Amino acid sequence: MRHDIQPNEQAFSTKEVAEEVGIATPTVRKYGQILERNGYEFLKDGDRRIFVQSDIKALVALRDTDKPLDETAKDLVAEQKEKLEGAGGTEIALNDTYENLPQDPNQLKEVLLFVVNELAAAREMNLQLKSDMAQLKTNVSQLQQDHHVISSSIGNSAQRTNSKIEKIIEQQNTHYESLLEQEREKSELLQNELQRIREEQKNEWISQNDFNKRLEAEIQNRKWGWLFSLFKK
Repeated sequence: MRHDIQPNEQAFSTKEVAEEVGIATPTVRKYGQILERNGYEFLKDGDRRIFVQSDIKALVALRDTDKPLDETAKDLVAEQKEKLEGAGGTEIALNDTYENLPQDPNQLKEVLLFVVNELAAAREMNLQLKSDMAQLKTNVSQLQQDHHVISSSIGNSAQRTNSKIEKIIEQQNTHYESLLEQEREKSELLQNELQRIREEQKNEWISQNDFNKRLEAEIQNRKWGWLFSLFKK
């Protein structure tokens, strides 16, 4: 058993030691297991380790060592055994409680009343703490539900937005295809109309050319006929 602990010496939890030494909580547990494996003694509250300043120094030594951890742990265990053997048992003088109690019944009654009031206040504080814890659990549960609702709402909203965007894009593509088809139809109609005009102009030119030829032939025929009529006279 350890008997090197000083009266009223401050004790630390694993989390507090991790913050004090600057390492992670699992690392504190790992170092504690290495020390115990090599014979180091910790104060225990059940299975939970309770750390004091000498234990923190041992953890710092493990943190900063360049040697294998088990070798350093053995050195620390040897140092602890030397301190325990040299310190001997530390006796703590306890005052005789009964001798310090007031002998006057009225004073004793006041002391007991004070103790009863303190116990009642502690009980009320405990009830308030339980109520606060219950309310805290309720708030946490409500926050989790709100988070779920908000996440679901955001997901549904994003899905609806994506659906709307896809629908708009589809409508735009359909409208674009329709415009292209209309332009193709107009182009075909225009080309057909130009072809028809060319055909009409060609036919008109052919007809005009035939008419000119016939007119020229008629003029020639009439000219020679006039000359023949002169000779007949």
